[in-house]
Amino acid sequence: MSDRAEGLSAYIAVTAAYWAFMLTDGALRMLVLLHFHTLGFSPVQLAYLFVLYEVAGMATNLAAGWIAARFGLTSTLYAGLGLQVAALLALTQLDPTWAVGVSVAFVMCVQGVSGVAKDLAKMSSKSAVKLLAPATTGGLFRWVAVLTGSKNVVKGLGFLLGAALLATFGFVWAVLAMAAVLAVILAAVVLFMPAGLPGGRRGAKFSEVFSKSANVNWLSVARVFLFGARDVWFVVGIPIYFYAVLSDGTEGGNRAAFFMIGTFMAVWVILYGLVQVSAPRILSAASRPESDLIRAARVWAGVLFLVPAALTGAVLISSGPEPWLTVTLVVGLLVFGAVFAVNSALHSYLILAFSRSERVTMDVGFYYMANAGGRLIGTLLSGLTYQAGGLALVLGTAAVMVALAAMASGRLTDQTHEAIA
Repeated sequence: MSDRAEGLSAYIAVTAAYWAFMLTDGALRMLVLLHFHTLGFSPVQLAYLFVLYEVAGMATNLAAGWIAARFGLTSTLYAGLGLQVAALLALTQLDPTWAVGVSVAFVMCVQGVSGVAKDLAKMSSKSAVKLLAPATTGGLFRWVAVLTGSKNVVKGLGFLLGAALLATFGFVWAVLAMAAVLAVILAAVVLFMPAGLPGGRRGAKFSEVFSKSANVNWLSVARVFLFGARDVWFVVGIPIYFYAVLSDGTEGGNRAAFFMIGTFMAVWVILYGLVQVSAPRILSAASRPESDLIRAARVWAGVLFLVPAALTGAVLISSGPEPWLTVTLVVGLLVFGAVFAVNSALHSYLILAFSRSERVTMDVGFYYMANAGGRLIGTLLSGLTYQAGGLALVLGTAAVMVALAAMASGRLTDQTHEAIA
């Protein structure tokens, strides 16, 4: 009972720290996107601002699994929170008189630090679930669904918070306020983190991060295309399209557009998180073997493909940004978010089910490196496709990427506990 209480206390502390981080992460993304769009940055330049964030995430996830295995999960969690505070403070030094190229390079570098921070915190939190979750049937799925879903609800609130802070206080004061709050939370977590998380293993080798499990590798491929399909419209395309539709170019119109875009992005991510939390019930996971959940991953990927495909058709038959199209996009993307959430929850569970406890940080790090790779591809394509072909090309690209994710999911096998060298 004592071990169980310590494990639950550590899980709660890790979840609270992850919530605090993701609140600032969501707010920062919205602040950067909207602030620099109003300064006249093109869709491609806006996408560049997030490129190093994703590249840094890929490198971080590859190394973080080994770092956590060697030095312990609490060290990587604290490092992630601390780096995010540093990134927020650095962003306040941005000078509006700098040339565009200098500004882009500076923000890219700061976003790179934030990307390192985010994936240190994510890998630590997700790995902790594998080690702390109860051994009861469905327990692992429930715990990972609660962690992942709740953090996305918090990140959605961060989108709304970022847009609201930008409209109310301006860029610098908004970023300073977030840095101060996160610094206080970091101090509290360091002081009061309970026992329950394991220490490091000095003999861990970096070469171990590359998985020899076919299931881990195919699931990682599916993750690349799944998150690429989301970010290809989420990062630049849809926010900029909605800004063009909603803003009349005046200061008041810009503020109203900020709030509406932030609200939509927040609602989307919150819905996504709530469905993730509910995914074990939606899938009746407690009464289903892992082989059934593998098959479910294939089916739900196929269902997800239908949504961007239908939205692409709606854009193609429209004659411009008509009201019916805007409503269709809002409803369709919310449906995409709900179905996407089930897919994401299945993936998050399966990577932990496929991993062994002694190398969970490495498998999770490798898998989230693939996740960051998908976000990087989606981020680059978001600006490029919107500038080259507008919303139709953005959504069509999303549909193709979901189809590729479904094909990769089809290669998963029922051997969920295959040997890992």
